[in-house]
Amino acid sequence: MDQRPRHKPPENTAMKVNTVKTTCPYCGVGCGIEARIDDAATHKLTIQGDPHHPANFGKLCSKGAALGDTVSLENRLLYPEVNGLETDWNTALDTVAEGLSAIIEQHGPDAVAFYVSGQMLTEDYYVANKLMKGFIGAANIDTNSRLCMSSAVVGYKRAFGADAVPCNYEDLELADLIILVGANAAWCHPILFQRIRKAKAANPALKIVVIDPRITASCDIADLHLPIKPGMDAVLFNGLLTYLADRHALDTAYIEAHTEGFAETLAAARSSAPTLAAVAASCALSIADVEQFYKWFATTSKALTVYSQGINQSSSGSDKCSAIINCHLASGKIAYPGAGPFSFTGQPNAMGGREVGGMANMLAAHMDLENPEHVERVGRFWGTSRVASQTGLKAVDMFNAIDAGKIKAVWIMATNPVVTLPDADRYREALKKCPLVIVSDCIKTTDTVDLAHVKLPATGWSEKDGTVTNIERRISRQRPLFEASGAARPDWWIISQVAARMGFAEAFGYQTSAAIFKEHAALSGFENDETHGFRDFDIGSFADIDQRGFDNLQPVQWPLPHGQTQGTARLFGDGRYYTPSQKARFITVTPRPPRNAPCADYPFTLNTGRLRDQWHTMTRTALSAKLNAHRPEPWVEIHPRDAEKTGLQHRTLATITSRWGSMIARVDCSLSQQPGSLFVPMHWSGQMSSQGRVGAVVNPVVDPDSGQPESKQTPVRIAPFQARWHAMVLSKTPLYFERPDYFVSLKGKNFIRYELAGLSQPSDWRQWTRNLLLGPQTEASEWLEYTDTQAGFYRAAHMADEQLQSCCFISPAAQLPDPAWLSTLFAQTISRAQRLSLLSGLPPKGQPDAGRIVCACFNVGEKSIEQAVKDHKLHSVEQIGQVLNAGTGCGSCLAELKGFLPVSVSS
Repeated sequence: MDQRPRHKPPENTAMKVNTVKTTCPYCGVGCGIEARIDDAATHKLTIQGDPHHPANFGKLCSKGAALGDTVSLENRLLYPEVNGLETDWNTALDTVAEGLSAIIEQHGPDAVAFYVSGQMLTEDYYVANKLMKGFIGAANIDTNSRLCMSSAVVGYKRAFGADAVPCNYEDLELADLIILVGANAAWCHPILFQRIRKAKAANPALKIVVIDPRITASCDIADLHLPIKPGMDAVLFNGLLTYLADRHALDTAYIEAHTEGFAETLAAARSSAPTLAAVAASCALSIADVEQFYKWFATTSKALTVYSQGINQSSSGSDKCSAIINCHLASGKIAYPGAGPFSFTGQPNAMGGREVGGMANMLAAHMDLENPEHVERVGRFWGTSRVASQTGLKAVDMFNAIDAGKIKAVWIMATNPVVTLPDADRYREALKKCPLVIVSDCIKTTDTVDLAHVKLPATGWSEKDGTVTNIERRISRQRPLFEASGAARPDWWIISQVAARMGFAEAFGYQTSAAIFKEHAALSGFENDETHGFRDFDIGSFADIDQRGFDNLQPVQWPLPHGQTQGTARLFGDGRYYTPSQKARFITVTPRPPRNAPCADYPFTLNTGRLRDQWHTMTRTALSAKLNAHRPEPWVEIHPRDAEKTGLQHRTLATITSRWGSMIARVDCSLSQQPGSLFVPMHWSGQMSSQGRVGAVVNPVVDPDSGQPESKQTPVRIAPFQARWHAMVLSKTPLYFERPDYFVSLKGKNFIRYELAGLSQPSDWRQWTRNLLLGPQTEASEWLEYTDTQAGFYRAAHMADEQLQSCCFISPAAQLPDPAWLSTLFAQTISRAQRLSLLSGLPPKGQPDAGRIVCACFNVGEKSIEQAVKDHKLHSVEQIGQVLNAGTGCGSCLAELKGFLPVSVSS
């Protein structure tokens, strides 16, 4: 029963170096990777982009390039655990199967739920969905993709009759107008942004419009930035539809031949956005800027609208997506090169999850849960009469049901909802009281894994074997680089074993991921024809694929029906859609403001999002020191005027509070933020911070159609965190101590960094610091210290054998030494000059200090950049790249590099 699934990574010997083509596990771009296995025993890799993969052509962002740092066994969950005790697979699987079966027998199938992830491979997703919807017989399976792109799904499905992305990446190079709305592609989809940047350099006529409340890194190449009032996107695009009609810029022939519902939709748009002046007033924009955007769209045939979380994460996200699509349908700017509405998905396999029906409101292979013919068809294919026939609970509703005691068992796979859900503190408490919490993960300690009764060790990225689908519908292979570590197993194997123990062995006898992909492909083509009605998702050409074919599968875009040998670049070129009439549907949109508006008690609007160098809850990216260097703490971006009004200063700490929870973050005063708004990244968890989880603050309101939370607009207040002391600690080894009120810990190169602050002050700093740095050890080999009792300063360092072991800097204020130079000391023998300078935090005269890292690809710091600009009289980011390499990797730092140039140049 402990038999391993039948896949084997390439053998690696001292005589042979293996290079494996696989796919990056981070964002939805789906970059191809060539991984050279340098030492399989120690998981040593050399990572580079696959120059032949059509998603990235060899380019990688900072995260993808650092994948080699993240494949060690550090913090890996390697063996099953039940109630905190390590056990064997048979015991763990029996516990899960018996627990689920008992709850189903007593409370019915709706008392259990699966919460899965866009990090899973398509094959894992397929088996999970099949077990829940086909054999348990309920639809309570949902995914963390609900939090990022479900509104886009609703938008596509309402308009086209199917969840079908019509565009592809080549359109980024072919467009003459690209609108980035609610999409900071420079940080969130860096490789695609670099394709846009390159396209603009090659085509000076290309116009870029960025619609975003913030001045983001994507604005670096914008011809026009519209800093829209948060939540007003539907008004802006309704206004565009009105403008197109008033300026006779409609494609009336396309509307007549290929769409329906236009008159009602235009009337609704006129009602909410009758004039340029009305739109500008509602959106807090200038009339001239709105008119310029509208004019460019009206007069440019190859117009591409790229949208992402800024549109989707809203209580009216589905309508915002529809408002965008309406404009493309009305102007006929769709289904040809360089034009269309293009949703940028966040996760590496959110698209694959959509294909297999891994959401509570979907059936497999893009069929519909509430269509009896589809339910019957899937049941015949799977050989079951239990297929669910009504929508299950979407993510937030699912966790509400756990909180209410209606769901008695939840199986969480490859995700960390205690950090990522809105109202996260409430749902953490809900899991604590749930009778059965099962977690499959490759990570041993996360905020969610820590709450599990049963922990099941899943394979990690470098051990996985299967497929993923990217933003442009391109299926790529993820191939294993190493054998599974410890007792880890693929998710599909774990699910299949549980299914067998629940009595469904015949339907889950998979031995390879190739067999699952083959079944998935066969279902997609099953009765997908003129007689039964065509469906958009069809990869029936792979219905007979064998292991060799699966091993050699090349990146390809669906649909790829039986008999077709080439993928499909764009959809709807024939003007036929997947609605009953085969016409696209206009959707009437009545704009709604965010559900919760700022008020006297909570006067600010909180916006959340991603960082350039981190991914989700940092369980992987935080293993890479270079990825931690750019933004090492939770931070809140605030306009300087608002900071002054609230008594905040740059680099101090602030408490952000909503009706749902609170957090503490480092203050970043920035003109890129609108007055009245705040921005906080989503990544920090309870593992690395004491109060850094922004999910605890975010309101749990959802879009009524998509179920997607309103993560971009939560009313909050902000105030100084009145710490009596602040400390920065660097240590060669982990330190174990009681966390103070503010605690952040991150891995550096050869050291661990701690940022601390407290409301109450120890009586003896010297003793407190010795306990912190030395633990039970009473004597240090060498102890350096500096004390200014009156000013409240204390600094100390622990040395051994001319090596720095740890150091601590304590101050009553938040201003502490920059750790850049200090961090370099852990990898060298300390000289006399360095020893004398150590407690000052400043390098001896003449020694380099790189400063805060700006370019993660080449580890280039801000002080190095400043010095190079001065010494070499640099006047462009290209020159900075020539001297320091900064900006020549993924390019995500180019906007920041401009800030180091002389004002007359950078402006």
